[in-house]
Amino acid sequence: MQRDPTMPTRRFDPTRRDFVEQAFALAGTAFAGATLAGTSAPVRAAGPNEKIRVAVIGVNGQGGQHLGEWIANPDVEVVAVCDCDPAAYDKHGKRFEKLDRKPDYEKDVRRLLDRNDIDAVSIATPNHWHALMAVWAMQAGKDVYVEKPCSHNVEEGRVITQWARKLGRMCQMGVQSRSMSGTRAMMEFVRSGQLGPVKAAHAVCFRRRDSIGLVDTPAPLPPGLDFDLWAGPAPKEVPIRSKLHYDWHWNHVTGNGDLGNQNPHEMDKCRWAIGQQTLPNKVVSIGGRLGYIDNGDVANSQVTIFQWDDAILISDVRGLPIKTPVTYGLKIPNPLDKACAIFYGSEGFVFSPNYTSGAAYDYDGHELAKWEGGSYQQHFANFVKAIKSRRHEDLHLDIEDGHLSSALAHLGNVSWALGEAVSPNTRPTLAATDAHAKASLDTFAAYVTENGVDLAKTQLKLGRELTLDPQTERSSDAEANALFTREYRQGYELPRV
Repeated sequence: MQRDPTMPTRRFDPTRRDFVEQAFALAGTAFAGATLAGTSAPVRAAGPNEKIRVAVIGVNGQGGQHLGEWIANPDVEVVAVCDCDPAAYDKHGKRFEKLDRKPDYEKDVRRLLDRNDIDAVSIATPNHWHALMAVWAMQAGKDVYVEKPCSHNVEEGRVITQWARKLGRMCQMGVQSRSMSGTRAMMEFVRSGQLGPVKAAHAVCFRRRDSIGLVDTPAPLPPGLDFDLWAGPAPKEVPIRSKLHYDWHWNHVTGNGDLGNQNPHEMDKCRWAIGQQTLPNKVVSIGGRLGYIDNGDVANSQVTIFQWDDAILISDVRGLPIKTPVTYGLKIPNPLDKACAIFYGSEGFVFSPNYTSGAAYDYDGHELAKWEGGSYQQHFANFVKAIKSRRHEDLHLDIEDGHLSSALAHLGNVSWALGEAVSPNTRPTLAATDAHAKASLDTFAAYVTENGVDLAKTQLKLGRELTLDPQTERSSDAEANALFTREYRQGYELPRV
């Protein structure tokens, strides 16, 4: 793809962020090889009353939600839809009939990005494409809204952030709770100090995930789908499973399991609440693909502990049925269910059961405050606002925050991937005396037993404890660092700054 020479980069005062980006770039050359010279197309300055021209990339799943929100936004015109599977575009036909102008269809993202009538792209492809597509789009003069996780591995999120700053692009990650009015009011309360210091949090994902089946043949390819484009930076090998679409979540080559699918939503809320703006110092994960043998290779049940100098975050993912209600011993109106988060202060806690609401309680169960409100549209509208202001500070989930929250999932998965099979009662030594970690691990052990999991058939793995340098975003473990990136297929290499 041909690119125009880079525009002069915006100057900004050196901060810790700049140090991280510079240190990361230097450390990353050992893994990444040669870097690509900065290239960029000019930015079109949109006037306050001018519509932003948006293209949506990937509309077979979550991209359909993107499409609906952009169509509903009066400040936006959807000019194109890109998907390597033409059927994904066709299934939105009735929606397009109601528009004054039917969005163009593009199969190849490279052709889409070469167009000069697009101001921003909205990316909802499989995870392995997120970073490369975001960087290509920014180089082509587009602002970027990218689904969570913004990256497929630890390194990619920092690379996207570097490009966004170098090129002055707006890049927002799609964790919509960041813009929900109820959630934002809840976080103001957390920061007000009324709960005392908030230094611990639980990110919960109790979502049933059934087996994807066990076959020994490649997935059937939908008619018309361009598999070379679907694979992109991943190996061009049709996966062995029953179907291609959606189940990419459960294969590490393209997805990140529910730790990187659903739980970036909750981990982002938790990191926001405990006020951590770096990666943690230590990480360990325990879990497995428990209860069934199928073509998936990522954990369906997994407890991950993230420890900073002064804070702890526990991610608790369970994909099998919850047979005994879980409350972690808290006096809350209802047991934990689906996706939710808890933030613990010295004087009480906040329970957030969804993206839009929450309530604060003291430890005797008395309600202290309550919040509710918001819609997905608020997050998309916030992105439009930042496009017009050209200030990444106006974004509710700027790409650097998106990177930090996404990288938590990747760190947990790296720990787990480097782990070993253990007996049912084995526990991590990290945060062994922490009451919140113990609450997760105790109920997790009971959950495994109640589901009759045969650990001789589906192994429980205790991951390797990782020690990180938050400044360089590197581990002291060389094997872990190798998994912080990936091999990119020729023609789909990730450009470095």
